[in-house]
Amino acid sequence: MVIIVEYKLNLKNVRLEYNLSQDDVAKILGVTRSVYTKYENGYELIPIKHLLNFCNYFDVSVDYILSLNEINDKTIYQKKLDFQLIQDRLKEFRKRQKLTQEKLALALNTNKSVICNYEKGRYLIATPFLYQICHQYHISADYLLGRIN
Repeated sequence: MVIIVEYKLNLKNVRLEYNLSQDDVAKILGVTRSVYTKYENGYELIPIKHLLNFCNYFDVSVDYILSLNEINDKTIYQKKLDFQLIQDRLKEFRKRQKLTQEKLALALNTNKSVICNYEKGRYLIATPFLYQICHQYHISADYLLGRIN
Protein backbone atom coordinates (compact mmCIF):
# COMPACT_ATOMS: atom_id res chain seq x y z
CA MET A 1 0.00 0.00 0.00
CA VAL A 2 1.35 3.42 -0.95
CA ILE A 3 0.60 6.31 1.38
CA ILE A 4 0.43 9.73 -0.18
CA VAL A 5 1.24 12.45 2.31
CA GLU A 6 0.34 15.82 0.86
CA TYR A 7 2.51 18.42 2.52
CA LYS A 8 4.72 19.80 -0.21
CA LEU A 9 2.53 22.82 -0.99
CA ASN A 10 2.24 23.71 2.68
CA LEU A 11 6.01 23.51 3.19
CA LYS A 12 6.49 25.80 0.22
CA ASN A 13 3.71 28.21 1.24
CA VAL A 14 5.13 28.63 4.75
CA ARG A 15 8.64 29.12 3.36
CA LEU A 16 7.43 31.75 0.90
CA GLU A 17 5.37 33.49 3.58
CA TYR A 18 8.66 34.13 5.39
CA ASN A 19 10.45 35.10 2.15
CA LEU A 20 13.05 32.37 2.60
CA SER A 21 14.86 30.33 0.00
CA GLN A 22 15.04 26.54 0.02
CA ASP A 23 18.67 26.94 1.06
CA ASP A 24 17.61 29.03 4.08
CA VAL A 25 15.14 26.37 5.25
CA ALA A 26 17.66 23.60 4.60
CA LYS A 27 20.10 25.35 6.95
CA ILE A 28 17.38 25.72 9.59
CA LEU A 29 16.69 21.97 9.38
CA GLY A 30 20.36 21.01 9.19
CA VAL A 31 20.06 19.31 5.80
CA THR A 32 21.38 20.09 2.36
CA ARG A 33 19.33 22.17 -0.04
CA SER A 34 18.90 19.17 -2.33
CA VAL A 35 17.43 17.10 0.54
CA TYR A 36 15.03 19.89 1.50
CA THR A 37 14.07 20.35 -2.15
CA LYS A 38 13.11 16.66 -2.27
CA TYR A 39 10.83 17.20 0.76
CA GLU A 40 9.23 20.29 -0.73
CA ASN A 41 8.72 18.66 -4.14
CA GLY A 42 7.33 15.47 -2.60
CA TYR A 43 10.12 13.23 -3.90
CA GLU A 44 11.07 12.16 -0.38
CA LEU A 45 9.05 11.92 2.83
CA ILE A 46 10.11 14.41 5.44
CA PRO A 47 11.15 12.57 8.62
CA ILE A 48 9.29 13.48 11.81
CA LYS A 49 12.46 15.03 13.25
CA HIS A 50 12.70 17.53 10.38
CA LEU A 51 8.95 18.02 10.22
CA LEU A 52 8.90 18.97 13.91
CA ASN A 53 11.90 21.27 13.51
CA PHE A 54 10.16 22.98 10.60
CA CYS A 55 6.89 23.35 12.51
CA ASN A 56 8.64 24.57 15.66
CA TYR A 57 10.75 27.11 13.79
CA PHE A 58 7.80 28.58 11.89
CA ASP A 59 5.34 28.05 14.76
CA VAL A 60 2.99 26.10 12.53
CA SER A 61 0.77 23.08 13.13
CA VAL A 62 1.91 19.61 12.08
CA ASP A 63 -1.75 19.00 11.17
CA TYR A 64 -1.63 21.97 8.79
CA ILE A 65 1.62 20.91 7.14
CA LEU A 66 0.32 17.34 6.66
CA SER A 67 -2.93 18.74 5.18
CA LEU A 68 -4.96 17.21 8.01
CA ASN A 69 -6.28 20.68 8.82
CA GLU A 70 -6.78 23.43 6.25
CA ILE A 71 -6.31 26.24 8.75
CA ASN A 72 -3.05 27.07 10.41
CA ASP A 73 -4.32 28.29 13.74
CA LYS A 74 -1.93 30.24 15.91
CA THR A 75 -1.99 27.84 18.85
CA ILE A 76 0.99 27.80 21.17
CA TYR A 77 2.74 24.49 20.63
CA GLN A 78 4.93 22.55 23.00
CA LYS A 79 8.27 22.55 21.22
CA LYS A 80 10.18 20.04 23.31
CA LEU A 81 9.38 16.41 22.58
CA ASP A 82 8.23 14.33 25.52
CA PHE A 83 8.83 10.76 24.37
CA GLN A 84 6.92 9.29 27.31
CA LEU A 85 3.90 11.43 26.45
CA ILE A 86 4.06 10.34 22.80
CA GLN A 87 4.21 6.68 23.87
CA ASP A 88 1.29 7.16 26.25
CA ARG A 89 -0.82 8.95 23.65
CA LEU A 90 -0.21 6.29 21.01
CA LYS A 91 -1.25 3.56 23.46
CA GLU A 92 -4.24 5.60 24.64
CA PHE A 93 -5.35 6.23 21.04
CA ARG A 94 -5.02 2.54 20.14
CA LYS A 95 -6.95 1.39 23.20
CA ARG A 96 -9.69 4.02 22.72
CA GLN A 97 -10.15 2.68 19.19
CA LYS A 98 -10.26 -0.85 20.64
CA LEU A 99 -7.32 -1.89 18.49
CA THR A 100 -4.71 -4.43 19.43
CA GLN A 101 -1.16 -3.82 18.30
CA GLU A 102 -1.74 -6.52 15.68
CA LYS A 103 -4.88 -4.83 14.32
CA LEU A 104 -3.21 -1.42 14.17
CA ALA A 105 -0.18 -2.96 12.45
CA LEU A 106 -2.48 -4.59 9.91
CA ALA A 107 -4.23 -1.25 9.26
CA LEU A 108 -0.83 0.40 8.72
CA ASN A 109 0.49 -2.47 6.60
CA THR A 110 3.35 -3.17 8.98
CA ASN A 111 4.01 -5.66 11.76
CA LYS A 112 3.27 -5.69 15.47
CA SER A 113 6.92 -5.14 16.45
CA VAL A 114 6.88 -1.72 14.74
CA ILE A 115 3.86 -0.64 16.78
CA CYS A 116 5.41 -2.10 19.92
CA ASN A 117 8.65 -0.18 19.28
CA TYR A 118 6.72 3.08 18.87
CA GLU A 119 4.73 2.48 22.04
CA LYS A 120 7.86 1.60 24.01
CA GLY A 121 9.69 4.66 22.74
CA ARG A 122 12.40 2.76 20.92
CA TYR A 123 11.65 4.76 17.78
CA LEU A 124 9.77 7.94 17.02
CA ILE A 125 6.77 7.20 14.82
CA ALA A 126 7.49 7.43 11.09
CA THR A 127 5.82 10.20 9.10
CA PRO A 128 3.69 7.93 6.88
CA PHE A 129 2.36 5.98 9.87
CA LEU A 130 1.59 9.18 11.79
CA TYR A 131 -0.21 10.56 8.76
CA GLN A 132 -2.18 7.39 8.14
CA ILE A 133 -3.30 7.12 11.79
CA CYS A 134 -4.36 10.76 11.89
CA HIS A 135 -6.10 10.67 8.53
CA GLN A 136 -7.87 7.35 9.04
CA TYR A 137 -8.91 7.85 12.68
CA HIS A 138 -9.42 11.65 12.65
CA ILE A 139 -6.96 12.45 15.41
CA SER A 140 -4.54 15.37 15.58
CA ALA A 141 -0.87 14.75 14.81
CA ASP A 142 -0.03 17.66 17.09
CA TYR A 143 -1.94 15.89 19.89
CA LEU A 144 -0.26 12.51 19.30
CA LEU A 145 3.16 14.19 19.25
CA GLY A 146 2.46 16.02 22.51
CA ARG A 147 2.51 19.50 20.95
CA ILE A 148 -1.03 20.29 22.16
CA ASN A 149 -3.35 18.98 24.85
